Formats: sequence, structure tokens, C-alpha cells
Amino acid sequence: MDCNAIVCYNQNMSNTLFIGKDLPDGLNFAETLADSGRSVFTIAKSEADAAKFDSEKIYATTWNKSSAVSSHSVLIKAETKLETLDEVLFYFDASNFCSQFELDRTEDISNGIDTMISGFVFAATELLKRIDQTKEKISVFFLVKEYPSKYDMLSTKTTGLVPASTIVSAAQAAFCALAESFSTNVADRDFLSVILAKCAFSNELYKNEDGITEWVVSAFDSVKQLKNPQTVKQATVWNKVGGKVATGFSLFK
Repeated sequence: MDCNAIVCYNQNMSNTLFIGKDLPDGLNFAETLADSGRSVFTIAKSEADAAKFDSEKIYATTWNKSSAVSSHSVLIKAETKLETLDEVLFYFDASNFCSQFELDRTEDISNGIDTMISGFVFAATELLKRIDQTKEKISVFFLVKEYPSKYDMLSTKTTGLVPASTIVSAAQAAFCALAESFSTNVADRDFLSVILAKCAFSNELYKNEDGITEWVVSAFDSVKQLKNPQTVKQATVWNKVGGKVATGFSLFK
């Protein structure tokens, strides 16, 4: 990140809601966001974890991912604690989910759907309702850290990896569909900006969580610096983590 960007952050500190990688798993990501000058509100796996990781710029609560009411509550708690929300980051880390849902077991499907699909859909839906109520300027980021499915490995002749389970692969596709659908909402909302980004398994930053977070920070900043409201064409482009964020035409597909 260049010096001008750092100065910009110091002058315009942001309040960020980070959803998708619960504490303690997402602690490094949250800390890097906080180190950029942001106040961060995120999700913890338990109340004990929420209290354990609470610091000057990182706050957390628990979240029932199968409940729309709980998703709404998370938004209100974040707004109350941070006073306002400038940014929301939805992070689907498929590699992390693979460790939770490694096998295709019938007994894991309901929990998998709640954890990896329902939660994101409820949160995004409640967020859009809240955005339309407040009409305050906000940037929403959908980040997916991809992991190869069985189909991907066969089609690319990849070997030496344990492929993602069916539920993780299905959830990854669902997250991308949710992100694409949400991005179209900038059409009649001058106060909304959306960033879509994918980190492929082959990306040089894939195993560098700090590097991914730093790129997210710079991407948020580049969109904030747009002089005119973001267009649908800009919002609906999938960007490559580590690359230049599309600000006028499609750079990545």
C-alpha cells in the first residue's frame, strides 16, 4: 500500500462489518483490517470468544446463521458499537470451510447450508433493507477464496489435493450467485458501491492471508476515490485478488 493510501485511511477512518470467518479463525484478517485504521465489528463462534478477542478496534458478537432476526440484530449491534457502517465485507473462505465440512455426510448438510449459504443470504438481504432505510454511503465487498471441487480437479487434471466436499462446492457457487445478484443493486442507489473479488487456488496470495487483507483494504480505498457513483458495469465485474480493481471496464473475468 502506498503512502498516499495510508494518509487517506488516517484521514477517513472507516467502520467495517466483517462477516464470514468467525473468530478465532478470522482474527488475523480482522487485525489487519484494524491495522489499516478501521474499527472492525465481526462475528465470534461463542460469547467467550467475543469477549476474549475484544480490543480497542475489534468488536464481536455471536450470530445464529439460520435466523433472519439474528442477522438483523448483528447489523444493529454493529451500527450501535461503531456508530455508523461505511463498509461491509462478506468473506467466503472455501479452504477454511473444507476443514469444517470435509466429507459428504447427510448429517452435515443442514448445518452446512446454514453456515455457508443461509447466513450469507439472510445477512445480505437484511443489509440491503437497512441500506435502503438509511441511504447512507456504503461499500459492500464480496470476497471468495476458492477451493477446487471434484469436477474442477477432473477438468483441469489436478492431482495431489483432496477436493472440496459437495456441500462446500455448492455453497461456493451459491455465494458467487448471491454476490452477483447483490452487485446489480447499485443501479438505482448512488449511495451503494459493491466490489466482487475471487482468489483462485492458483493465486500467489492464496496462502498469504495478510496479503489478501491488504489488497481488500486497497480495493475498498480505490472504490471510495471514484468521483462519480459506481456504475453497474463496474460493480458486477469479478476482480482478481492482487490485481487492479475494475473502475471503468472489465479487467478480469
